[in-house]
Amino acid sequence: MPNYRRVFAEGYSYFLTLVTYRRNPILIENIELLRLSFAYSKNKFDYTIDAIVVLPEHFHMVITPSNAQEYPKIVQNIKYYFSKHCDSRYYEHLIQSTSRNNERYKPIWQKRYYEHTIRNEKDFKIYFDYVHYNPVKHHLVTRANDWEFSSFGRYVEQGCYEIDWGDFDESIDFE
Repeated sequence: MPNYRRVFAEGYSYFLTLVTYRRNPILIENIELLRLSFAYSKNKFDYTIDAIVVLPEHFHMVITPSNAQEYPKIVQNIKYYFSKHCDSRYYEHLIQSTSRNNERYKPIWQKRYYEHTIRNEKDFKIYFDYVHYNPVKHHLVTRANDWEFSSFGRYVEQGCYEIDWGDFDESIDFE
């Protein structure tokens, strides 16, 4: 396994992607629990969620922690709270046996998560747009504004996006 090192840069924002174990599509069905998981972590750590989108099996967010060293703990707390309180009917088919004493555990999340340190305003805009366009990219909706599990609507209200942003003509080939 590679020797991975995280970057802890004070005053920077971080783009994060968390994915459920085996892409189990449980997040939308448990959106209130996920919201409580964020509240739980925000009670322990000082950070802002600058942009977020929740899809059935993963979510993306851009956060700005007041202490860069804490962003892995923020992720850990979100995953912990959600896993501890998730109803077993959502993951029973995924329960695995461990090698130690044949104990069982509930695999809710992939062990690792993706993170990217946002380096400048251009980088911020790229990831900000990526977060909000993601439901369209995954063909869950045809317009970013149609996905309710996103911060997009808040930014339309603030005038950062037009309501029809991301409503691209399907005849355009982006590849």
